[in-house]
Amino acid sequence: MTCESTLGFTPLSGFKVLDLSQGVAGPYCTQLLSHQGAEVIKIEPAQGDWGRHVGVSSNGHSTLSCTYNAGKQSFAVDAKHPEGKALILALAKTADIVVQNFRPQTVQRLGLDFESLTQLGLNPVYVSISGYGADGPFSENPATDSVMQADSGLMSTNRDVNGSPQRVGFLLADIATGIYAAQACTASLLQRAKTGKGVHVELNLFNVCCALQSTAFSEEVIAKQVIKQAVSAPNGIFDAVDGKITILALNNDQFQRISQALSLTHWEQDPRFATNELRLQHKAILHTELADVVRNWKVAELETRFNQHSVLHARVRNASEVLQHPQAQHLSTFQTLHQPGFGDVLIAATPWPVHTEKTPKPAPRIGEHSAKILNEIGLDSTAINKLATEHVIKL
Repeated sequence: MTCESTLGFTPLSGFKVLDLSQGVAGPYCTQLLSHQGAEVIKIEPAQGDWGRHVGVSSNGHSTLSCTYNAGKQSFAVDAKHPEGKALILALAKTADIVVQNFRPQTVQRLGLDFESLTQLGLNPVYVSISGYGADGPFSENPATDSVMQADSGLMSTNRDVNGSPQRVGFLLADIATGIYAAQACTASLLQRAKTGKGVHVELNLFNVCCALQSTAFSEEVIAKQVIKQAVSAPNGIFDAVDGKITILALNNDQFQRISQALSLTHWEQDPRFATNELRLQHKAILHTELADVVRNWKVAELETRFNQHSVLHARVRNASEVLQHPQAQHLSTFQTLHQPGFGDVLIAATPWPVHTEKTPKPAPRIGEHSAKILNEIGLDSTAINKLATEHVIKL
């Protein structure tokens, strides 16, 4: 039995995705599918996906939309216009996967909900993404990443040292939902291959955020651990001469390695530190002694010592330092994508490298592929230009 290298392996090649979503969760899901070889057609209004205008933005692009829509085709269409609605439906008939994040009544009015497509004899893998789910007391509530981090307990889980809730500093709720959705897509494709029937997958940000925190919730609700703490000691961030470094031990062997690396061998004979449970009880003593030693060393010197003793550690890096990380350099983790009309954007590699493109394709401008897409479903240039003149589509 032979194993195929992931290089050049595009498992979704030949599959078509109709991306009706906007923002981050849905677009990230479909971008992951694109990385795996799928053709992704992004449906957006003439003004573009709202994500194009959030944060750092210029000329119909933003850092957010460049990041999550790279490599897709854009079809700009007025979904409220009867002809526009008909065009989207025609594209849905050619799609293997449909991803949307509208409220249920919106896709029902368009005739693009799962039930309507099924009644037409279609069998798509259909992914619906919402804030709180399709029904229930909060189903109509608007939900953004920040709203969800607060309402799902993420901010509370992410308390600072003073116990104050803190927002996680990136779009965790949206991004995690996109990853779950992409996995659900591929699993549902397998199900459809077995049964020949379409699959409707419903995900919501609330449940995703709760799933991410299962352990934290169990510790707080069942074990009554209200004050968040590390699972071991020592375990923390310490100031060195020229930066910060995290140091931790999860078991007795790792604890001894720290003591030997920093000549703190008296720790090994101290009964207060004999087990992790005891070390947690005396964490303040351990951290004070460790801080007194670490503050006299440069980070690079500590790294050398810790590597010699296989100590769990890492320097605390900012974004620029991560770009220069030796392993990031080795793995080609980051690439600079030139986005026409916007500028350069940093793109981090997909963790599973399934395609061979050395340079990722930029995100499309609004309606960049409208003519191409319509031509592929049988419309000629005269019909396409008429639709553009009537503002049904944007070229």
